[in-house]
Amino acid sequence: MTQRVELATVMDRLAVDGLVTDYAVAVDDGDWTAYRGLFSTDGRADYRSAGGIEGDAAEVAGWLAESLALFSMRQHLIVNRRVRFEVLEHDTGDTAQLQADYINPMRFAGGDTAATAPDFVCGGRYAFAFLRTGDGWRLRRVVVEEKWRRMAGLPAAVASD
Repeated sequence: MTQRVELATVMDRLAVDGLVTDYAVAVDDGDWTAYRGLFSTDGRADYRSAGGIEGDAAEVAGWLAESLALFSMRQHLIVNRRVRFEVLEHDTGDTAQLQADYINPMRFAGGDTAATAPDFVCGGRYAFAFLRTGDGWRLRRVVVEEKWRRMAGLPAAVASD
């Protein structure tokens, strides 16, 4: 690999990683305009394993806005990121796949306002698919695989398949 190709690969990796961070921040902050802007024109998200829906970015953003209004505090922690670049139409690095684990502590709205600890926590794995567009990297697909959830005072429950 030449230094130019290595530098391009590093830059792509940073861009894809930044997009995952932007995704987490948009969801946690409830910025649904920013959320929709992270996706390609054909971008889709699948939250069915967490009791949600599968659909295009606008449809899912609407569902998330309604569902997450139950929580006054949200904080996605996305870790163990594994990225792989792929070839599309005989070029290099036009698509990427990233798999990452997550833990998501949240606090129900309207609860004890003096409390700071989360009262709902879930965790699992994301599968992100990216596409290089004229506007840079965009999400083509997000699939959530929720593996567990816990509410304060209750034992952890395993998500059903």
